[in-house]
Amino acid sequence: MTDTNNTNNARTNSSTTPDELLELAHSLNPLERKILPLIRTPKYVEEIMSEANVLDIEAIRSFQWLQNKNLAKMDDDVLELIALTKKGEQCKTVFPEKTFLKEISSSKKSNEHMKKILDSQEINVCIGILKKHNLINIMKDEKLNDLVFEITAEGNKILNDGFDYEELMKKEFPLDTSSLNKKEKEALELLSKRNLFEKKIIKKRKAVITSKGAMVLEIIKKNSYELVEKLTPNMMKDSSWKGKTFRRYDVRVNVPTVYGGKRHFVNQSVEYIRSIWLDLGFKEMDGELVQTSFWDLDSLFVPQDHPARQMQDTFFIKDPKFGKLPMISKKIKEVHENGGDTGSVGWGSKYSEDIARKNLLITHDTYLSAKVLASIKKEDLPVKTFQIMKVFRNEALDWKHLFEFYQIGGIVVDPDVNFKHLIGYLKVFFKKMGYKDVRIRPAFFPYTSPSAEVEVLHPVQATFRL
Repeated sequence: MTDTNNTNNARTNSSTTPDELLELAHSLNPLERKILPLIRTPKYVEEIMSEANVLDIEAIRSFQWLQNKNLAKMDDDVLELIALTKKGEQCKTVFPEKTFLKEISSSKKSNEHMKKILDSQEINVCIGILKKHNLINIMKDEKLNDLVFEITAEGNKILNDGFDYEELMKKEFPLDTSSLNKKEKEALELLSKRNLFEKKIIKKRKAVITSKGAMVLEIIKKNSYELVEKLTPNMMKDSSWKGKTFRRYDVRVNVPTVYGGKRHFVNQSVEYIRSIWLDLGFKEMDGELVQTSFWDLDSLFVPQDHPARQMQDTFFIKDPKFGKLPMISKKIKEVHENGGDTGSVGWGSKYSEDIARKNLLITHDTYLSAKVLASIKKEDLPVKTFQIMKVFRNEALDWKHLFEFYQIGGIVVDPDVNFKHLIGYLKVFFKKMGYKDVRIRPAFFPYTSPSAEVEVLHPVQATFRL
């Protein structure tokens, strides 16, 4: 017989008959039968895993099946754990005040001498603690022009008996604070002020048998026979199935939904990014992945002899080799050659229309912004557009580099906007992407002015640096 993972909730009411309880007992799979006796008293999942010698996934599944059949219930306990900080780890070996007392136990020692044993901050902490409890005497040595420390009788006693809070440090960490007695809690409160601990709140799952589960468990104990899991061909041939008790097959089991697939996480990310810009009032632009060199490079005033136009960096299209140039190409040609009416001197080299007409796989998405700028009229203002496009670079393929990736770009054309608005848009975007701390700092790029770079604080990396 095959396994069953769930039972219809209609079968788990309080008026279950003895026959139904017997059927339920016969429906338990081996894992459920193994786990059920272990939860007669409330136990954490980790304890049961250890006692049953099962994997965590096996234990959790068994709990879920038993819970679905109303034979067990799960509760979450919220626990406050304390772990040692780096400073706490050092104090677990020996407290600096203990080191201080040992050093002055044989004879008086100067402050200068103690600096060879402990750092200045530790010395200050030790002086405060030891003087407060009358464990040392502090004197001024005029000859040395320095402070001198002497252990007291109380200090010698503490050196032999130890500080009360040292007992806490002997425990295994991380430590559940609910397990501490009154004296240990006082020690914890005292030492916490010295940044020796860090607190962490966790949830632990606890399982316990229900009254219905207890009744099923009694039936299993009374009927100690072994349940056969499956009917095999050999059993059919030799009739050994006769007299066997098979585990019941539940045709009313809730079969889990099987999904054939899901959207790729990159596509999910692109869709989320698109929703951010649309929410900010931007209009999405779309364009071809194959474009002329004119729109991809010339319109953005990339010189025609620039290294980025070489075959080793850019994918050029063999057929069709050439595309059409727009009317604005004549003006772009003048700006390249002599600056046109812009006030610039241009690149000072001959502009080739054949180079401009060459087709390529787009190397960036900014050509769409150039197209928008070339087409808008004064009455169209204000304009806010964005694009999310796949772009292509002729790079060596390895585990972290592809020859294609997504770029996000856009423009805002409005006589009333300035650089502060750009900073505002970028900060809002990255915050909506989940980065709370966003910093924009000045930077130099030869193709934009003014230029800036965006930096975000990664929450996980920031935690590691603490």
